[in-house]
Amino acid sequence: MIIEPEKEDKYKEGPGFSRLVYGCWRLHMDQKGVNTDRILEKIEVCLESGIDTFDHADLYGEYGNEEKFGTVLKIRPDLKEKIKIITKAGIQYPGPNRPGISVKHYDTSAKYLTSSAENSLKKLNIERINLLLIHRPDPLMDADEIAKSFCSLKESGKVLHFGVSNFTPSQFSLLQSRLDFPLVTNQVEFHPFHTDPLMNGVFDQAQELRIKPMIWSPTAGGRVFQPKTEQEIVLYKTLEGLAKKMDTTLDAVLFSWYLFHPAQLVPVLGTNEPNRIKSATKAFQIRLEREEWFQILEAGTGKRVP
Repeated sequence: MIIEPEKEDKYKEGPGFSRLVYGCWRLHMDQKGVNTDRILEKIEVCLESGIDTFDHADLYGEYGNEEKFGTVLKIRPDLKEKIKIITKAGIQYPGPNRPGISVKHYDTSAKYLTSSAENSLKKLNIERINLLLIHRPDPLMDADEIAKSFCSLKESGKVLHFGVSNFTPSQFSLLQSRLDFPLVTNQVEFHPFHTDPLMNGVFDQAQELRIKPMIWSPTAGGRVFQPKTEQEIVLYKTLEGLAKKMDTTLDAVLFSWYLFHPAQLVPVLGTNEPNRIKSATKAFQIRLEREEWFQILEAGTGKRVP
């Protein structure tokens, strides 16, 4: 099913994500292979399903997943005009692809952010990044430094839009105060077992600014569909019951829970299975009732609302 185009936003500068985004964090973990044909298969399934936005980070796959994805775009350059690319920067992780780095740390200096974005362009074989995110809040973050890099990348046309990931509302506001263009998203962890953004101001701020928060780990790293603990089993059975009632899949019910929220959440799919991608998009064919939304919330948290 093709996802309907987004309605025009107050923030007309926004990048126009598809309402589901495909995440490339696990690209290198696909048990069926990480060759170009396999990656191309997932890209094509996404496009057929109305998903045109792909979420990367320089860090993913030991700093190697962008290059794997970029190899496909080198072979199939026609895809560049059909997709939107998100990537992140700011984490320095020790490993064979980061010689000289002895301890994991964050680097949000203008020099690092600019070089990381330029490296991502080369690895992905693209001319521009649709959206660049700061991957994690940096305790040494200098908002002026980040703004310097963002402005330079924007003026050069290398990056079209900017945002953050895992930021608190105050961290978001600090960085926004140094920019004369809007940050367009805050990508945060959110799922029925981790509901902090509902109450810590993240989703409130998103509604205030009319930006769409992106949601990472919407299946709680797969725990939703492979329950082990008592709480996970309760949620699974709740989703299963609603899926039977609506004659749909568990994926569809879970993702419709995200789509129901008025902040217009944008979940990032992490699966390597094309069939699960298709299953998730069935969420657009159903709509939860308000009580059903709270039923899922209660099953995930193990608590009734006050």
